[in-house]
Amino acid sequence: MRNAPLTFPRDSGIIKISAPAEGYDGLDRIIQAVIFDMDGLMFDTENLTAKLWDEIGGELGYPGVSAIMPDVMGIRVGSSDAVFRRHFGERFPYEEFIRRFRGRTDQYIEEHGVPVKPGLFKLLEYLRQNGYPMAVASSTSRKRVMRYFEKTGLSPYFKTVICGDMVEKSKPDPQIYLTAAEKTGVLPENCMVLEDSPNGCTAAIRAEMKTVMVPDRVQPDEALRGKLFACVETLDGVAPLLEKLPGGKTGVCP
Repeated sequence: MRNAPLTFPRDSGIIKISAPAEGYDGLDRIIQAVIFDMDGLMFDTENLTAKLWDEIGGELGYPGVSAIMPDVMGIRVGSSDAVFRRHFGERFPYEEFIRRFRGRTDQYIEEHGVPVKPGLFKLLEYLRQNGYPMAVASSTSRKRVMRYFEKTGLSPYFKTVICGDMVEKSKPDPQIYLTAAEKTGVLPENCMVLEDSPNGCTAAIRAEMKTVMVPDRVQPDEALRGKLFACVETLDGVAPLLEKLPGGKTGVCP
């Protein structure tokens, strides 16, 4: 029995990308869908963010702004102002800081493209060939997510894309992951989430999904590590992990 492809009305706010591959037999699998974070997981954008934050913070009189990145990674921009002001005081010029950051990020992407993490396309192709529906749950705005997808050619791989401005609550609240699972048509307990940040991992764990951390700038502490389904060094570690699970042995492994 095959999960039927989902369709969404144009005004639903859900971006319909592609259906599961032929031959998908998800009912005999522990993992029936894979949900990706974006920044720091698929794209090497967190290092760019750190560089720009320090550059802009220095210009505004607040050196070393990137030191607070572990506290805000995975949180959408509109929800992070309180974190900045808690660290740097109520007079921190958050709006100007974000304005400059967005402008310079856009300039960098236009000039250099979106930096893709090693192993991403290899993993996506493995998941597609083996019939795993894929979704994205990113705290980044829908406009920016789709711009990055257009530049990297990722759109055909994903059935559902849920962005930070499409849900009310930000990570570490589980809403964005629960929404992605619902729109993909898979129960939360049958979803694997790939995340790089502690806030994102916490959101997926609270959604009762099998959470795999692929650390970028921050390693999991012992408390978080004990709650993870797995922790792998790079995206290349995900396919072998799936192959070891019931229903995951397919013979189509990179």
